[in-house]
Formats: sequence, C-alpha cells, structure tokens
Amino acid sequence: MTEVSILCPTGHLGFTPLEKDSFLAGCELKPDFVIADSGSCDIGPYPLGADGQASPAAWQRHDLEIMLTAARRLGVPMIVGSASDTGTDRGVEQFAALIREIAAEHGLAPFRMATIKSEQTREAMTARLAAGVPITGLDGRADADAAVLARTDRIVAVMGAEPIAAALREGAEVVIAGRASDCALFAAPLLNAGMSPATAYYAGKLMECASFCCEPFMGKESILGRIRENDIRVRAMHPGQRCTPASLASHAMYERRDPFREYVASGYVDMSHCRYEPVDEKTTRASGAVFVPSAQPMVKLEGAGKVGERRLAVVGIRDPYTIENIDKAIAWARARLAERFGAPEQAGWQVFYHVYGRNGVMGDLEPTPPARAHELGIVVETVCQDGKRGEEICALAARNLFYARLAEVKGTAGAAALMADEVLVGKPGYEWTLNHIIPVKDPSELFRTAFHTVDGSARKAA
Repeated sequence: MTEVSILCPTGHLGFTPLEKDSFLAGCELKPDFVIADSGSCDIGPYPLGADGQASPAAWQRHDLEIMLTAARRLGVPMIVGSASDTGTDRGVEQFAALIREIAAEHGLAPFRMATIKSEQTREAMTARLAAGVPITGLDGRADADAAVLARTDRIVAVMGAEPIAAALREGAEVVIAGRASDCALFAAPLLNAGMSPATAYYAGKLMECASFCCEPFMGKESILGRIRENDIRVRAMHPGQRCTPASLASHAMYERRDPFREYVASGYVDMSHCRYEPVDEKTTRASGAVFVPSAQPMVKLEGAGKVGERRLAVVGIRDPYTIENIDKAIAWARARLAERFGAPEQAGWQVFYHVYGRNGVMGDLEPTPPARAHELGIVVETVCQDGKRGEEICALAARNLFYARLAEVKGTAGAAALMADEVLVGKPGYEWTLNHIIPVKDPSELFRTAFHTVDGSARKAA
C-alpha cells in the first residue's frame, strides 16, 4: 500500500518564527514532502484590502530558509500556500523572490519552482456577474451584486488541491501558491499518489496547523504525518508533546462552522464517523472520513475594501459611579458627536467604544459580563474618509467621556483619565466585502501557474 510522509513545521508561516529543533527532528525521519500554510482570514481584512502583510518579512524569510534548505538537502518537494498572509499576487512574487535569494545565498543546485496566482480582478468578477454567474454569499451574507464589487479593492480566489497537484505532476520541486484552502496543500501530493479525496483532504485538515493538533499546547512545533488510504498517523516532533485521540479529534473540529464538514472547491469531507486511535505515546491514527463531491465545483472568493481612516484614543475609568453608568455616558458622548458632526450614517463617520473590563473582546456576545467592574479601559475608535476630521471626531469622542453629564455628578474630578493626550493614528479601516462562492467549470480555471528554474549555484558563482 502506498504511504506518503509529510512534515509540517507551522500553521502560519512567518506569523511568528517556527521552532527549528523539532523541524530538524522531523527531517531525520526523511519525509516525502515539506508543507506549510502561510495565510489566514484571522488577521482581518486590512492586509488583503491594502495588499500588505501581517507577518514581518524577516520572520517569513527565517521560516522559508529553514524549510527550503532542508527540503533541497532531502531532495523532496516543498509546498507553501497563501503566500505572505493573504495569497495575493504580490505575496506570491515576494515569496518567489525570497526563494531565489535564499537559493543564491546557500548556493543551492538548480530546482524547478512553480508559482500559482489566485488574485482576481474586480472587472473580471463584474463581467461574470453580468453574464449571469451568481456570486453566492456564505454565512448569512447576501449574494454579491455590482455595488458590492465596486467597493471591493482586492479579491483572491481560494484554490483547492487541483492546481497544486498539477504543478507537482509537471515536476515542481518548490510550489509557492496564492490563496489556498489550508488542507489542499497537503491533499495535492496525496491525490497524486492515488489516494481518495476523503483521505487526502482529511489528512490536510488534521495537519494544517502543525502542533496545534497535539498536547500540551505548543505553537510553531513540527508534526509528521504518515498517510495511507484511510490510515492517517500524526506524530508530534517536540519531545514534550504528544498527539492523542483527544487532541487530534478536537483539531478536526477547529475553525469549522459545522464541526464535521471541511469544504473545498470540489466538495466536502464528512468527518462525522471518523475514528481516532492511539498508536503509541506520541502518535494517533485517524480514519473513517467520507468525501461528498459537489455536482458543481464552487470556488470561494475573499474580498476586502477600504472604509476609511482610523484614529484611536484610550481612556481609563476608575470612578465607580461612572462605571455603573458607562452606557449612559457613552450614549451622551455619541449624541454630542452627532450634534457637532452630523448623524454618522449621513455624514460618513463611525465611532466604536470598546469597553475592556466588561465586554471589550466579545461585545454583545459576552455571556458573563461582570456585575460590577473594578475599572474599565475604553478604546475609542473612529473611522472616517477624511483622516483630519476623523482625528477631531476621535478626540471629542474620548473627551466627552470626561465631561459626560450624568445624574448626581457634580464635577469632572476622577470621572475619566486619558492615557495620552494625543490621538493615535491607526491603519486604514477595511471591511470584508466578499465571503462568497462562485461556480466554475473546472476547479483550476481561476488560477494561473508559471514555472521557473532557480539556480542558486549559478547566482552565487556569479
């Protein structure tokens, strides 16, 4: 029976540096592939919309260098997906340039690199929409229309395994992919080895976040998967970690709207009858996944657009009476802002009061807000197209808490404390405009692959 081994050193390349020791321990077991995801929606819409990155370039280079030099020493393919956090064309080009630099620095022998781009133009998506192709909303979103696309600055399509598998079949030894489903990176070589989509995508779901599927919790440590048809064995590489049935099963449910389904372009993996069994102290075996193919391939689209400039101020509240009446104080402050700057909906500004110490993280979803907080930290955030106007709105939004007119208050002493007098300049505010799917004739049709010969030895000699 065919067996493929995969070494995964990190669940998000470059977000924080990977841990080298456990990765090198995995290399000693001679894996067939080295694979890592490098992107996420968790970082919010700003990096995609602004075509920037959330991970420092030095950390990205650190991880790529460790992975590339090891993969070339072992003579095995290396796959990286969702390049530079968002998988835009810029991210793919950035990572490809880093690969060339690292190869030259280490004098690596020639190898074949594939770049797979997934960015889509707003014009192309608008043309499809005009031709009657629906762009269907996910998670309760309305279907996209021309207005939604018009306020979208950047779009990426999320590839399944098909473009990556094709690149490997054409001899790619390094694959740098744009936005991709995390599990697809791992599924691609497994599908090429003749395994079913159920086994291939299920293995990817279990391995996508590296040591997150092990216990005790440790980030950025490596895991090794040995995969046969309907037999996936995942082993922790850090000496202090183990992969257990509980840790592996819990990760299978991680970041799922439905804990038993993993969707990709060509269908979904049904994990509702999977089994998790210990193999040894550090290894767990998983089996029993079923793949349900789609009648029509559907590719996910992610899009983000700029809302305005952001300004921030921080206010501390220690006065018990103000804390008890903080909602009234905020309402009073909001009313004064509307009097001066006009109603937010018509005047094009927004203000948010993030009340830390009560529900600053979860907002209205907080299930157990404290009955009486000891102190509150309030982050005032404004969004406005005009940054200078936004700064004025933010300053008044914060200072109004100091002057809030509450019953029984006789003066300002002790009501609020400004952490700093200045208003802080934040990154521009972006919103997710697209969390949608679009039907395609072929799962690979939205993606563009190019091949490059990277000769580090030649560049170093020169």
